[in-house]
Amino acid sequence: MALTLYRAVDKAGNTVDFLLRAHRDKAAARRYFEKAIEQNGEPETITVDRSGANLAALEAFNAERLTPIKVRQNKYLNNVVEQDHRAIKRIIKSMMGFTDFRCARIILSGIEIAHMIRKGQMCDDGVASTAAEQFYSLVM
Repeated sequence: MALTLYRAVDKAGNTVDFLLRAHRDKAAARRYFEKAIEQNGEPETITVDRSGANLAALEAFNAERLTPIKVRQNKYLNNVVEQDHRAIKRIIKSMMGFTDFRCARIILSGIEIAHMIRKGQMCDDGVASTAAEQFYSLVM
């Protein structure tokens, strides 16, 4: 089963958003960008890889706006995302694929949240705490 994991990371390396889709196409990319911008605010610049679907989705998104978002499409400027994605790939690789889209969505969401906890993104009070304390604060 071919799945596409869309991920966004800010300059500091913090995960902005992620979305698992069954296909990598313009509609899926547009849905992802709209969701990420709605939840996290409008960025000045978006750097994407050489995917034509991402570029087409952002061009269509910008066509409907008064102030367009600057889009940079460069293989090497995307390294922040790729380095952050490496930790996720390392965990997923040993799983030898997913048999069901629903299971893949649930497992990848858990892996992404655990990765965000390890990076310290889930503590609301700004006080450094252990990963376990951050997890329990989400559950309570």
